Amino acid sequence: MDFEMTAAATTLRGELRDLVREHVPDDFLGAFTSDPADLETAQAFCRLLAERELLCMSWPPEFGGRGSSAWEQTVVREEMWAHHEPRGAQYMGVNWVGPTLMRHGTAEQQRTHLPPIARGEVIWCQGFSEPEAGSDLASLRTTATRDGDGWRINGQKIWTSYATMAQWCFLLARTTRGEKKQQGLTIFLVPMSDPAITVRPIGCMMGPHHLNEVFFDDLRVTEADVLGTVDDGWSIVQNVLAFERVGIARYARCERLLHMAPGALGDRWDSLPAELRGRWARMLTHCRRARLLAYRVVSLQATGRVTPTDAAAYRIAVTKLDQDSAEVLTEIAADLPVTTAGVAEVFRREVEDHWKYSQASTVSSGSIEMQRILLSRNLLAAR
Repeated sequence: MDFEMTAAATTLRGELRDLVREHVPDDFLGAFTSDPADLETAQAFCRLLAERELLCMSWPPEFGGRGSSAWEQTVVREEMWAHHEPRGAQYMGVNWVGPTLMRHGTAEQQRTHLPPIARGEVIWCQGFSEPEAGSDLASLRTTATRDGDGWRINGQKIWTSYATMAQWCFLLARTTRGEKKQQGLTIFLVPMSDPAITVRPIGCMMGPHHLNEVFFDDLRVTEADVLGTVDDGWSIVQNVLAFERVGIARYARCERLLHMAPGALGDRWDSLPAELRGRWARMLTHCRRARLLAYRVVSLQATGRVTPTDAAAYRIAVTKLDQDSAEVLTEIAADLPVTTAGVAEVFRREVEDHWKYSQASTVSSGSIEMQRILLSRNLLAAR
């Protein structure tokens, strides 16, 4: 299949790069650092994209989008991740919260939540993982108990990114016990401002805002906060994970940094060991492989035929690429002088940041071991 981008997509890519150059500082390494100015840069950039109808391009116009193709939205996804995600946490609302609400939400839920996402005004967090239910998500213990005309939620979530700044939580809780642990789960749309919710940050090398514990103590919600059908939340989770696992174009940042390497090293490039330059070339090949796998899933999503197996295969390839490329780039950057400036210093800082984030890539959004199990089971079942 030919995945060559259209002329419109190429023009869009140039427009996005121009906007990044004009509105994002050269030293920007993401929104979630110890400097509040980085978060404000991301929030302002989100609003700018929204004003130009570039934030949620593929969304239908009635939900605040432009009705563009999935391929144009893929270009946005690639350029944003390649440049350290200047949308901040908005990618979560754009990539999977919004599309999930379009598919499963009520008209009132869509009216309430989709316009603020499309305007870049709201941050969401995901209440999935728990201390004893990470990759085995269906083993979660957070409960939602019937209480009059609503529900009371009690439990704990962990590794919740952006919980300190999010306005809403996409929360998975157990509402009944079924024969299988995937049964009896329900999605709730929960305001993080409720005093029954407590957030405790978890220190990590990725910096503030990324990882948190979230506690729910008799949180009162109503039927209007339920997404989809009660007890059928697992089917929604499968949709969410498919969107989420393909939604981050990790290969785009890997490829950009690999292409930066020769220029950053200058004359030193030719003196690198041949083995290291060979690994560098191999990583560029792996970038192309991951990109094509992503494009295959995008094409399947456009027809509604994507399966968890397709997403798992891509996820395995791209997370391994993230880590393997980070190791190669770190070795290349080690050849730079201790004191550098200009492109070389930018390259060094970006490589350090890339390595730091890559360490969690084979764990977040479902560990690589679970992806391999999922892929193997489906391949065996298809025989």
